[in-house]
Amino acid sequence: MSQRKSGALLGYVNIIIKNLVYLVYTPLLLHFVGQADYGVYQTANSFVFSLTLLTFGFSQAYVRFYMQYRAKKDEEGISVLNGTYLILYTAVSALALILGLIFASCASVFFSKGFTSHEIQLARILLSIMAVNIAVTLFSTIFDAYIISHEKFVFQQSRQLFTTLATPLISFVLLMLGTGTIGVACAQLAVTITLLLLNMRFAIKKLGMHFHIMGCNKALLVSIAAFSAWIFTNQICDLVNQNVPNVLLGMLSGAEAVAVFAVAVQIRTVFSSLSVTMSSIFTPLINQIVAERNDNRELTTLMTKIGRYQAILFLWVWGGFILVGRFFVTKWAGPEFGSVYWMIIVMTTAIFIPLVQNTGIEIQRAKNMHKARSIAYLCMAVVNLAITVFLAPYINVWAPTLGYVVYSIVGCGLFMNWYYQRHIGLDMFYFWKKVSRCIIAALPPTTVCVIVSFWLPVTSWLSFVVWGVVYSLLYGVMAYYFMLNKKEKESLIAKLPKIGK
Repeated sequence: MSQRKSGALLGYVNIIIKNLVYLVYTPLLLHFVGQADYGVYQTANSFVFSLTLLTFGFSQAYVRFYMQYRAKKDEEGISVLNGTYLILYTAVSALALILGLIFASCASVFFSKGFTSHEIQLARILLSIMAVNIAVTLFSTIFDAYIISHEKFVFQQSRQLFTTLATPLISFVLLMLGTGTIGVACAQLAVTITLLLLNMRFAIKKLGMHFHIMGCNKALLVSIAAFSAWIFTNQICDLVNQNVPNVLLGMLSGAEAVAVFAVAVQIRTVFSSLSVTMSSIFTPLINQIVAERNDNRELTTLMTKIGRYQAILFLWVWGGFILVGRFFVTKWAGPEFGSVYWMIIVMTTAIFIPLVQNTGIEIQRAKNMHKARSIAYLCMAVVNLAITVFLAPYINVWAPTLGYVVYSIVGCGLFMNWYYQRHIGLDMFYFWKKVSRCIIAALPPTTVCVIVSFWLPVTSWLSFVVWGVVYSLLYGVMAYYFMLNKKEKESLIAKLPKIGK
């Protein structure tokens, strides 16, 4: 089995295990530390995560430049590229650590309105630990990018699986010892340092990574900076949408509101991970196609193929959540998190379009045509931020929810489809012709099950499992007969004996 197929399969195994772990881990964490301290932890995490902006988009640019040098078989150029990135990320990591410690010292300034004195002191300690953690994470980026460029997805996903299992296990031990959220932050730091060492060993020892530091190519540095500038702009948008709402809620509505929205974002992230895992596997291939052939028909076919698979998986999980999600959220997080169910339905419906098209992001970057997307997303991120700031005092957690929906539909949906068709050269009519079959076929099993559940509601874990099985069987039948094409059906039937064996 190829690295792509093995990596994709292992990636989804990782997602399943990760979410099974966090089904236990999140309520356990809430039990040990309480809703308020959990909200402080999430706020600090979101605050420090903003330091990832210091990468300025350099990490996403690495694969593109690496593929260009590899197409020319320029090993010296690759060594210079590695040396340039090593210098960049050493400086970035040091700057992130310094700024993170400054954030920690100013915790009372940032959170005096929303946090108590105890919560401010806790935030100060968490910010300090997380600053070290983010600095180590940033330094590991160059080795991670080199591994991805070599399409070593099995190692990459195995490493993520280690993180998935090790972090909560170490955290649980420390929580049992009474360390609270400080112990959780220390557990994350220990795992991050271990991952850095593993990345360095694999990249240097196994893949033969070399660095040419003396006399770095200034023209290369300028090219990287020019290419990365608009990725950096897009990272600002991601920060606004993913992390700033937690900080704003902490300032304007208190730690409890942060906890509720954090749970909603965590579940929303599950939907995103289903899509990102598949598209990330094809990043090196997309850059290779653009560097060698730049064939828009081939790129459209690849994007459509991946988009269909993403749609099939997304719609299955989306319909299942509509059916059993209300029971799951109240049992998993608690009755006080009941509003999370509706928040998830609203937000995930809005992000369907960008999630089945995120392969197009890599196509834009490979073509160096991602400027317009970054500008559009930045404008919509400002709208999202404005909605959150003005409405948070009145509608609480629904303010960032509404802002995210507007951002997703207008910026990620309407604008990007126009841009793909008009400027990138992709055939979006062909794309939606294929993907729309998945949407139409997914609606009947979801609708039927939801209607029947009014008479036979999900009231216990037994009914939760039964409804999940019934829905999945109905969805599977519709997927086989109406979503898969003839070649995919034949391939699936051929693989069934091997799966059974």
